[in-house]
Amino acid sequence: MTELMSRRSAVALGLTTAAAPLFAFVTPAGAAGVPAYGPNDGKELSPGRRLVEVGTAPSEMAAYKSLKIIDIIFQPGAADPTEAMMDMDMMCYILAGEFSIKKMGKEPYTVKEGDFYTCGKGRTDHATNIGNGVGIHRIAILIPA
Repeated sequence: MTELMSRRSAVALGLTTAAAPLFAFVTPAGAAGVPAYGPNDGKELSPGRRLVEVGTAPSEMAAYKSLKIIDIIFQPGAADPTEAMMDMDMMCYILAGEFSIKKMGKEPYTVKEGDFYTCGKGRTDHATNIGNGVGIHRIAILIPA
């Protein structure tokens, strides 16, 4: 008897497929390492936090028309100003540094270089750079179809 793929498995497979361009930017074959951003690169979001647009890619998932890849650069000790509500689904990959992540209703947890986590539409997220150096979040924003 053939097993049907569950909705959860299909979503996980879809997110993995959608993340392929994200990981292409961060693997040795796709990048020479962590970007060396200067103090004025990108756009200032708040003191100690800057946004750099990396690129876009089309999505192969029906629910999403494209992915937008951005880097958020955090200086040591910098944090999101508030626990922000996500307006789209996102995948976050830690290019550099170590962060404390707080989500509503959950205990804070730590992510560091090479780790990734997800942020769901309608949920909150708050990141703080707890490392001694500059931290970089590479984020794949999943743009709805």
